[in-house]
Amino acid sequence: MKSKISILALLLVLPCLDMVASELNDFVSDKYRTKPVIKAISTEDGEYFAAADDSKTLILKYEYKSGKVVDTLFNAAKARECPFDRFDGFDMSRDFKRILLYTDSEKIYRRSFKANYYTFEIMRNLVKPLCDDGKQQIATFSPNGRMVAFVREGNIYLKKLDYDSQSEVTKGGETGNVIYGSTSWAYEEEFSFVNSLTWAPDNSTLAFLRTDERMTKPYPVQLYGGYCPYMAEYSLYPGLFEYKYPFPGEECAKAEVYTYTVESRVVKRMDVPLQDNDYIPRIVFTKDSLSLAVMTLNREQNILNVYSVNPKSGTAKLLLNEKSSTWIDEAAYREITFYDNFFIIPSMRDGYRHLYQYSTKGQLLKQLTSGKWDVIEFLGSDGKNSFYYQGNAEGTLYSSIYKTDLSGKTTKLTSGKGYNTAYFNSDASYFINTFSNTSTPPVTTLNTAGGKIVKTFEKNGHLSCPNCGIKEFFSFQTADGTVLNGYMIKPDGFSADKKYPVIMTQYSGPGKQSVLDKWESPDWRNYMVSEGYIVVCVDPRGTPGRGRDFEHCMYKKLGLPEANDQISAAKHIGSLGYIDKDNITIFGWSFGGYTTLMAMSLGKGVFNSGIAVAPVTDWHFYDAIYTERYMNTPQANESGYNSTSAVKMAADLSGKLLLVSGTADDNVHLANTLQYTSALIEAGKQFDMQIYPNKNHSITGCDTRLHLFTRICNFIKQNTK
Repeated sequence: MKSKISILALLLVLPCLDMVASELNDFVSDKYRTKPVIKAISTEDGEYFAAADDSKTLILKYEYKSGKVVDTLFNAAKARECPFDRFDGFDMSRDFKRILLYTDSEKIYRRSFKANYYTFEIMRNLVKPLCDDGKQQIATFSPNGRMVAFVREGNIYLKKLDYDSQSEVTKGGETGNVIYGSTSWAYEEEFSFVNSLTWAPDNSTLAFLRTDERMTKPYPVQLYGGYCPYMAEYSLYPGLFEYKYPFPGEECAKAEVYTYTVESRVVKRMDVPLQDNDYIPRIVFTKDSLSLAVMTLNREQNILNVYSVNPKSGTAKLLLNEKSSTWIDEAAYREITFYDNFFIIPSMRDGYRHLYQYSTKGQLLKQLTSGKWDVIEFLGSDGKNSFYYQGNAEGTLYSSIYKTDLSGKTTKLTSGKGYNTAYFNSDASYFINTFSNTSTPPVTTLNTAGGKIVKTFEKNGHLSCPNCGIKEFFSFQTADGTVLNGYMIKPDGFSADKKYPVIMTQYSGPGKQSVLDKWESPDWRNYMVSEGYIVVCVDPRGTPGRGRDFEHCMYKKLGLPEANDQISAAKHIGSLGYIDKDNITIFGWSFGGYTTLMAMSLGKGVFNSGIAVAPVTDWHFYDAIYTERYMNTPQANESGYNSTSAVKMAADLSGKLLLVSGTADDNVHLANTLQYTSALIEAGKQFDMQIYPNKNHSITGCDTRLHLFTRICNFIKQNTK
């Protein structure tokens, strides 16, 4: 009898599952997706820019002054000897005489890829392959556009376009051992540093990193037959993908700086002061061909040195030394920008991220911005008196584009109240602005440096979702008086006299602010709103946008303040008269998945259920650069690692749990989930689990996302009392 009832229950549920997938499909398809922001490459004089059309078959030349197309630089259908119908991406030489195009992109990690590159001479209308010996990486024009440096199989090559000749710059490179030009998985993932090739302004010298990964242990990832694509070669016996992945406290890759002199073909190591465990998160030539800027970080990542290195002699001179009691803000080396007579660097040294101007000799000239708000991103300068940036001076929910001059006068250049992003042309005389807010899809415009709109490129007027709900922002105080910001999305026809189940969605980790007055394309959460759920999101301590004290308070205890703040948020929400406090689900992906597990163990029944997708479960299991930035090494902070381990808290888990992972996740390894499930099993805790064969951290491909979100929505519905 029990078996018959179970079968009957399953038969009743299956049509429901299919119906959910059908109704959810609109929310995970392209129906509500915004059109991509135009990618513009500016001419050196700042008068024109190049951009691809939507079909990636044309490259058009626009005039900044009018916003109109004035020329077609490339047409795949008309170019001579063109072997492709469309391209994946492109770059321009500075003189706008040549184009680099690439096709057949093959993803390596999150940002890196290899592809078939081609050069295109605009005057001759002629396409030529860059190299015939296999796909290439990070192809990079010299400033005069007459040479291209690129990487293939761990070595750097140089193509002289005038002579159609190719030479080998480095030898002995091999992926996973010693690599030149490109960077390690850890540098790419945690420093957003993929391409270390940088040219001297006079074209005489190419500088690059040599990365030695031989002491870093390899991490094996098994591959199976799987699906979409099906890999027949692994249908019986698994394949193996190995790459170097340093865990906290383990050996990391060693980076050094080298230069190559084009005329003499001499490769030389630069004498940059480095300790054994130091990182080099950026190198870039300044405007002076005899000054290569090299940034170094100690392993603890609380000391940043900026050196000026002479590429001829190899000697280094210290320009700037930045120290922190916690960690150095990543924007310091990510956004440092050099001009003819000065450089700009963001810093949180006064408690908020602001801009500082230094002379080329390393003398502090001026703090350009100040106040109890953050510069979100430095956007550029005219090289003289005007400095442009994105900031949240109007409040942590918003961002606008600003100009500050040397006299201290500040002008807001955007008028829309919400979230503004921008990028400027080469001389900072124009910028392309994208504005949105909760109720306004992204609007992309071309603006003068004074903020006047020249042309509107995109309004995304096709987006309409009347049943998706609108964000309502709120704030509340935790028990210790900390004010946290959140938003709530209520169902259509909301009534304060009813009790609604809640889905709390969060990321909670460093570097990502979720509670913003900006447009978000409708997704599975909005589907659940249409099904009668309230969606809530709260940014805990540790997230950016509110100064260093708020962001860095979780130093050496990563995850504890964040999880406790999510618990406080759930209790606050549960106290509202229209909330069913017995039906609160917490959801998160990656760091958010980790926070889900921590909050469900620390919350003592606050959450009825939770979904953790691709979660870190113990900081011993994540990569060294990220983890040690916030936690130091396990050897120096073992108590911190133990107190923030979801695995060690598994026995305290309270609520129904769905765990989701991809087996080929190169970022947060499947081992995180497996170790956690082992702890749950040992503790006698039941749970649900969903595994996606051969899928990485994003868990995408064909209908995978539809399957995933159907699973999530069904899990929530089935566990709503």
